[in-house]
Amino acid sequence: MMLEWTFLDTWIVITGALSAMACALPGNYLVLRRMSMMGDAISHTVLPGLAIAFLITGSRDSLTMLVGATLVGVLTAYLVQAVFRLSGLDRGATMGVIFTTFFALGLILIRQAADHVDLDPGCVLYGAIELTPLDVREVFGFEIPRAALTSGAALLLNAGFVTLFYKELRISSFDPALATTLGINAGFMHYALMTTVAATTVVAFESVGSILVIAMLIVPAASAWLLTDRLWVMILISLVIGALSAVLGHISAITVPTWFGFRDTSTAGMMSVAAGAIFLMSFLFSPRYGLVSRFLGQGMLTLRITRDDLLGFLYRYHELTPAGADRVSMTDIRAALRQGAWTYLAIWDLRRRGWAEQIGEGVRLTAEGLDRGRGLIRSHRLWEAYLYNRLGVDAGAVHFSAHQLEHYTDPAMQSELDRETVDSGDIPSHRKIPQARR
Repeated sequence: MMLEWTFLDTWIVITGALSAMACALPGNYLVLRRMSMMGDAISHTVLPGLAIAFLITGSRDSLTMLVGATLVGVLTAYLVQAVFRLSGLDRGATMGVIFTTFFALGLILIRQAADHVDLDPGCVLYGAIELTPLDVREVFGFEIPRAALTSGAALLLNAGFVTLFYKELRISSFDPALATTLGINAGFMHYALMTTVAATTVVAFESVGSILVIAMLIVPAASAWLLTDRLWVMILISLVIGALSAVLGHISAITVPTWFGFRDTSTAGMMSVAAGAIFLMSFLFSPRYGLVSRFLGQGMLTLRITRDDLLGFLYRYHELTPAGADRVSMTDIRAALRQGAWTYLAIWDLRRRGWAEQIGEGVRLTAEGLDRGRGLIRSHRLWEAYLYNRLGVDAGAVHFSAHQLEHYTDPAMQSELDRETVDSGDIPSHRKIPQARR
């Protein structure tokens, strides 16, 4: 099926991308400060701002509504911080108290005193991004949707704010106490950031609705946080994810429902779903923090330790038996290691590396395997000597400690241990410390 794409779709995507990127910029700092729900709180508290602005001016002009909602949004940020400091409650509970109270107050005002305000719950939730190309302003002879202009302006202002105060925001986000000692006013940076969040939320709220605003404040930043440890890279990635969510969300909104015989669906909702899907991919496949990466890393670590244990076991067997002794049976190896399936994987790994050979049920080390095993046992016994003779660890405990440390001992540390223990006495096991590997 051909995708029917018009200039209206282009403007919808541009508006969504600008809103998403404008939200993602301050959202990075909300994630770093563990204040992710602040955007949710502010999006709920703009309701009384809209009602009060109408009561005072009697006008439903967009600028009037924007000013009223922004002021209440900023007031919310200040009240959350004030109650958090003075009450001793945690910040999540403080946000819950403030935003539910303001939201209830807004409902009362709308119901009792400002019943003429046209407030469509569907529009509040999903926004009206599909209609934004119909409300245009002429700029240098070009007709541009008003929502794209306001979202673009918010993006530029937020980019300027983040660029101008990048160092101050970074230090005060990670360590407010350190920021204060360095002469940075951490309180001012907090309130400046909260004001930015409130203004951005209100600007984006009108066109894309509360769902997309809340999602774009947090999800791109949270996804980027899983992908990098560097702040400026995290900010750039969050911008890309925000724009990508807008593109994928709108394409999905006009194509996916038709696969199942339905008409198109909410673009704002699908943009949020697309952002969530990107987060899921980051959560699963992030190189360092992804669930799959951590699972594979844990598996590789278990395999390496089991392989080392098997190498040490086979070397000790070779050390204690006369030349020409039988190979070690699989039964004895399984009984010694007690690692189940990992034992078979470790044997396969040793054979793959050419460190062991297996004939039938018997396993023994090759010449390369004996050399590797000698290095491992040398590390183990050097640690035993150091722990027992230098640190005075009990003789019954040195084997277990040395067994843990041998897996992380590189040649440089082995040489250092050798120098430290060269004049020490015997080790508790009375075994000879092997010579260094060839």
